[in-house]
Amino acid sequence: MEYTSMTLSNGIRLIHSSVDSPVAHCGVVINTGSRDEDPAEQGIAHFIEHTIFKGTAKRKAYHIISRLEDVGGEMNAYTSKEETAIHASFLCEYYQRTIELFSDILIDSTFPEKELKKEQEVIVDEINSYNDTPSELIFDEFEELIYDGHPMGRNILGTPDLVRSFQSSDIRHFMLENYHTDQMVICSVGNIPAKKFFHLAQRYFDRFKSNLRSNKRQRFTTYHPLQKKVEKGTFQAHCILGGEAFDVYHPDRLALVLLNNIMGGQSGNSRLNLSLRERNGIAYNLESSYTAYSDTGTLTIYFGTDAENLERALTLIDREIKLLQHKALGDLQLSKARKQLIGQLAMSQENHEDLMLAIGKSMLVFNKVESLEDIYKKISEISATQLMDVANRILEPQKLSGLIYQ
Repeated sequence: MEYTSMTLSNGIRLIHSSVDSPVAHCGVVINTGSRDEDPAEQGIAHFIEHTIFKGTAKRKAYHIISRLEDVGGEMNAYTSKEETAIHASFLCEYYQRTIELFSDILIDSTFPEKELKKEQEVIVDEINSYNDTPSELIFDEFEELIYDGHPMGRNILGTPDLVRSFQSSDIRHFMLENYHTDQMVICSVGNIPAKKFFHLAQRYFDRFKSNLRSNKRQRFTTYHPLQKKVEKGTFQAHCILGGEAFDVYHPDRLALVLLNNIMGGQSGNSRLNLSLRERNGIAYNLESSYTAYSDTGTLTIYFGTDAENLERALTLIDREIKLLQHKALGDLQLSKARKQLIGQLAMSQENHEDLMLAIGKSMLVFNKVESLEDIYKKISEISATQLMDVANRILEPQKLSGLIYQ
């Protein structure tokens, strides 16, 4: 897969990959998320993601929604700890329509108070729904536990009281302070020449006033392992183990990606799945996940099980961790693990929407997109000794935190 990139005069970066498909995908990824909020702003990054579609100087909410849906396209958005993205899928002939719409909502949104009030209640309902789902809520509370007192620990949705307090002036202030043009990437995957895509992006986004980042994020440096149990009265016990992990720039990040995939990744033959589910039948939902941020990261192991099986499950997980720390993978095991991860990465490239967001995020963080061949080469060079070393550094028992819902 080949990519072409350029930078506009205001600092906004563009990246495009041409594919032979009638469907195109385009997005704007912004290096701003919930960790950039002040305490009184908690939830505002996510609130903007909702309300940016609610009206501009020339369009009402209905017209924004209909602009792409009338021609069979769809538009979506998401907010994370460190980024906000607006993206769309559409037929290739509607590139201009899509990019013009992006520029309209990002530059000329008016955030009508009437629409804000309605969306506040929608988000409060989202918060309440989330609170009713312990298998999701536990991840937020675990990050609050390990990032105690730091902006990284605050949940993305905010609180009902804060969400209901936001006004259009608060939104404009946050965007002015955090939507920096040199921290934006417009990314595209579709059947259009790069030159034409660049022309359209320049036409509609050159009018975005240059606003370069000068402020720095508060680094997280105070991790202390903690254990916590919460009485929830749930039918199942829900548990998360984990702790601080490598940041996105760490030289061993890819080795940790491979280790996580071996331990409890998406495949049914992960070690935790084989141990807890296949051999012992005590867990249906279990996974390990690794998330790398700009200055820190988290590795988590989650499972749900009957309360009577909780201690047994913890013992089995501890056994698998110790095996990863003290018993090197054999040549055949390591070869299979490498091939599995490479295959998963290759298949992910087949989803052009995911590819579009992936190249946008890569450009945002690294200012480049590595070829799959280079990534495969790096994976193939990860040794069994390196995996053991990473397992000992990240999964050391004294460094792990735990949160249990019972």
